[in-house]
Amino acid sequence: MLWFALVLLLLLVGIVGWVVAGYNRLVRSRVRIDEAWAQIDTQLQRRHDLIPNLVNTVKGYAAHERETFEEVTAARAKAISVQGPADLAEAENGLTQALGKLLAITENYPELKADQNFRQLQEELAHTENMVAGARGHYNASVRDYDTARKVFPTSVIAGMFNFEDREYFEVETVEVRQAPNVSFE
Repeated sequence: MLWFALVLLLLLVGIVGWVVAGYNRLVRSRVRIDEAWAQIDTQLQRRHDLIPNLVNTVKGYAAHERETFEEVTAARAKAISVQGPADLAEAENGLTQALGKLLAITENYPELKADQNFRQLQEELAHTENMVAGARGHYNASVRDYDTARKVFPTSVIAGMFNFEDREYFEVETVEVRQAPNVSFE
C-alpha cells in the first residue's frame, strides 16, 4: 500500500511538473511575440516620424503636387491610429503606396534628388524599411513558434486548458516584381 501511494505521488508530481513546464513554455512564447511586436511598433514609429520631414522637403520643390502630399498625410494618420497586425498591415500597405507616389514625383525634380537633406531622409527611410522587414520577420517567426507549441500534443492540452489564443501574423503586400526590359541593339 505504501509503495502504491509513493508511485501515485510520483505520478502526480510528474503530471504537475509537465503542466507547469508546458504552461511556462507557452507563456515564454507569448512574451517573445509581445517583444517582437514592440520592435515592429518602434520601427514603424520611426518610419511615421520621418514621413513629415520627407513630405516637407519635397513640398519645397514640388508645391503643386498637393494631392499626393494629402494622400501621404492621410495614409500616415491611418497607420498611426490602427491596432492589431491585420489592420496595421493594411494601413501600412496604403502608406507604402502613397510613399511610392511621393518618391515617384521626385524623379521629375533633379534639383530635389540632388538635395542633401532629401537624400539623407530617403536613406533613413530605406534603412527603416529594412528594419521593419527584419522586425516583421522576427515577429512572424515568434508567432509561428507559439502556434506550433500551442497545436502540438501534449502542449495543445495545456493551451486549451488555459485559453492560449491564436496570434495574428503581420503580413504586408509584396510589391509585384517587374520584369526587366528586353534590350536589343539590332
